[in-house]
Amino acid sequence: MNAPNASPAAVSINGLHHFAWRCRDAEETRHFYEDILGLPLFHYIRADHVPSTGEYCPYVHIFFRMTDGSCLAFFDLGDNQLAAPSPNTPAWVNHIALRVDSIAQLLQMKDRLEAHGIEVLGVTDHRVFNSIYFFDPNGIRLELCAQLADDAQMRAEQTGIQQKLDLWSQEKAVRLAAQPLPG
Repeated sequence: MNAPNASPAAVSINGLHHFAWRCRDAEETRHFYEDILGLPLFHYIRADHVPSTGEYCPYVHIFFRMTDGSCLAFFDLGDNQLAAPSPNTPAWVNHIALRVDSIAQLLQMKDRLEAHGIEVLGVTDHRVFNSIYFFDPNGIRLELCAQLADDAQMRAEQTGIQQKLDLWSQEKAVRLAAQPLPG
């Protein structure tokens, strides 16, 4: 009898390198992320062919660096088109949450965004952190977060976490089973 194939062990994933999204216009995006949010333009790539697939698609790829070294990155495909929103997902679901160091900084950024005419939702209290929400010029929802809980509280929050997820999965299964079949 053959032993089941063992997969290699997972390696440590050390953090975010970059999150990439489509943008309508590289300069408009640069202005928002660099001039308003304060993230420096860190890297620029101009190419006509996609390195991973080889397909022809002229583009500019720009990166904005955060203090931890990770980046937010954008592709301008040269057609002034935004990424289409997901038709089955509410606008509040998909978002990028970025950390600031304090509630004072969170409030300062709220004031700064509003001074630039950007609509801001919040401050929202999530019990372990507070946050504000707004959209970039590409329709990407952003969240700025200020942590309230310390490491000990966050460790305590993990108690029973798998059981909580299991209960959610059971509740969801019951709810889905009660829904009428399509057609």
